[in-house]
Amino acid sequence: MAAQKVGVIGSGAVGEALANGFLKHGFEVMRGTREPEKLAAWKSAAQGKASVGQFAEAARFGDLVVLAVKGAAAESAVELCGPEQLAGKTVIDTTNPIDDQPPDHGVIRFFTGPNDSLMERLQRLAPRANFVKAFSCVGNALMVNPDFGGTRPTMFICGNRAEAKEEVKSILARFGWEVEDMGSVEAARAIEPLCVLWCIPGFLRNQWTHAFKLLWR
Repeated sequence: MAAQKVGVIGSGAVGEALANGFLKHGFEVMRGTREPEKLAAWKSAAQGKASVGQFAEAARFGDLVVLAVKGAAAESAVELCGPEQLAGKTVIDTTNPIDDQPPDHGVIRFFTGPNDSLMERLQRLAPRANFVKAFSCVGNALMVNPDFGGTRPTMFICGNRAEAKEEVKSILARFGWEVEDMGSVEAARAIEPLCVLWCIPGFLRNQWTHAFKLLWR
């Protein structure tokens, strides 16, 4: 594996799930947060295998960076990391542009339009970072080695740099996923809305244990 140090940006459930997943698979992890004291218990539970710092510290620490914050905070998080510190690095973008408005009959709203995506905004903000969209179409409980009775679910990814996508594909394979590369950053306009579809069974029927599978003939 090329990247042994991972900076996970975000102190929420997604950041915790992925940070724990990377630790499980032998990576060194630093979690970035605005309030490091909130992650003291998590750091203690890691028994010396992980660290905590500010966003910029985690971005500097990681050979690979994972952006795991709420969509509304994503652009601010990239700015706090420092676009220059992300230059040349693979940045896994887990974010979705979810609006603060309540769901409409189970359908969440986005603050982006059909011809834009949050990932594209982030790529413009840090043009020398190698963003790869991943983990955006499934809940945090299923992100690492989900159990579907031997069937690997599909993770859709996109990004502009082939080498970065290969790095992420390798990680996803270790995390139990089949990977489908949808192309360049513009494909995030199609991948991000999968979050809307994924959430509907949850809001309508309280079912959150599903994932997508792409079938080929």
